[in-house]
Amino acid sequence: MKRIAILGGGIAGLAAAYELAQLSSKGISIRVELFEASPRLGGIVETIREGGFVIEGGPDGWVSEKPWARELAVELGLEEELIYSNDDQRKTYVLIDGALKAMPDGMRMMVPTDLAALDASELFSDEAKRAFHCEVGRAEELRKAVPEHDESVAEFVRRHFGDEVLTKIGAPLLSGVFGGDVTQLSVRAVMAPFVALEREHGSLIAGLQAREAKATKKTPIFTTLRSGLGALIDRMVAAIPQEWIHLNREANGLERDSQGWLVRTSSGVEHFDAVLLATPLHVARALLEPIDSRSAELMQMDASSAVVVGFGFDDAAKAPVPSGFGFLVPPDSNSLLLACTFMDQKFKDRVPAGGRLLRAFFGGRSAERVLGCGNDEIVAIARMELARILGPLPEPQISVVRRLPFSLPQYAVGHLERMAELDERIRGLGGLWLLGNGYRGVGLPDLIRDARAAVRASC
Repeated sequence: MKRIAILGGGIAGLAAAYELAQLSSKGISIRVELFEASPRLGGIVETIREGGFVIEGGPDGWVSEKPWARELAVELGLEEELIYSNDDQRKTYVLIDGALKAMPDGMRMMVPTDLAALDASELFSDEAKRAFHCEVGRAEELRKAVPEHDESVAEFVRRHFGDEVLTKIGAPLLSGVFGGDVTQLSVRAVMAPFVALEREHGSLIAGLQAREAKATKKTPIFTTLRSGLGALIDRMVAAIPQEWIHLNREANGLERDSQGWLVRTSSGVEHFDAVLLATPLHVARALLEPIDSRSAELMQMDASSAVVVGFGFDDAAKAPVPSGFGFLVPPDSNSLLLACTFMDQKFKDRVPAGGRLLRAFFGGRSAERVLGCGNDEIVAIARMELARILGPLPEPQISVVRRLPFSLPQYAVGHLERMAELDERIRGLGGLWLLGNGYRGVGLPDLIRDARAAVRASC
């Protein structure tokens, strides 16, 4: 019987355990031990359901065009639970000089597909609008100038559109997803589809317009589950043999020997044929340091923290917000917030009848400042910041605070090259797989894809 250890019970570790459970049910002889240091499974994926509100403590959904989360949900019997973003109401605002200004319709990240809507926008100056229009005419120049080496997101966006576009929407958008500094983030790692568009078309605007013209079906941008993403965790846990799961069991040592792997936990040392290492990046790096210092060096990267504050209001009329999905805050704005999502407008079935649900985000240095505060203080800070932007808000019916320390690894320039070398070294060790958001993507679909692929390779 093959013995497999999974270190970490977040979404990646659980997806791996679920895949192994499916193989076991088909008669493959395996024994699995999943060690999770905390008292609960799911990692940053957590749904709080109270008073008719569905509040996500971590991610609120996934990008629909990546199929792997949807495939898993359907396998788990959750197809009827799938719901999609209200894209006909989609509008995102940016805080500029203390006021919310709408991004033009048709924006894909920082790239417009509707230049008429862009021209009518109050968000950009005439100079920035000219830069957008000129980008289309510079298509051949841009295609020929594609660098051979990786570059930062900031360099990439500046080459196409200039500093204003980078500051107003490039930086806040990428900070919200990857928690990083756009002058450090690798464009090839975090914006690969746009890099491919540039190689083919030169102009990102022309490339997106051509792609949309060919599209036969419009896919909703985001997908989630009606009862919350926690349902995905619950269904996976229910499908995993309970004797495999060990909570409050931290892995504090890893060693390679001639017959496999020794895993040391708080309850002793056990021998395994294979290890799926799905801990947070900094924990995985510490475990690998004594085994292969070069691998640990390649895993060295900055990671930013986040703090999520959810507010449920029983009367939307008393907590008015503009129509749309929410707002972003550029780094140089006089606000501690990184963003706010209007959850009841982004997805249906998030609130009781007539209710309102807002999720405020602190990220980067702001998150570090508030991480050590008590919940009441964090709630007060978030309410004050929201009131400065949206106007006075009533006392919420429910408030939820979730701290997500070091939850967003920063894929710095050269990330893909480092990961290629890391993968080669890990393969050389034999019987070890690295899972989680520090390697090949930060979204739920990416983590699920990698976990299931690793299981198939390990068995």
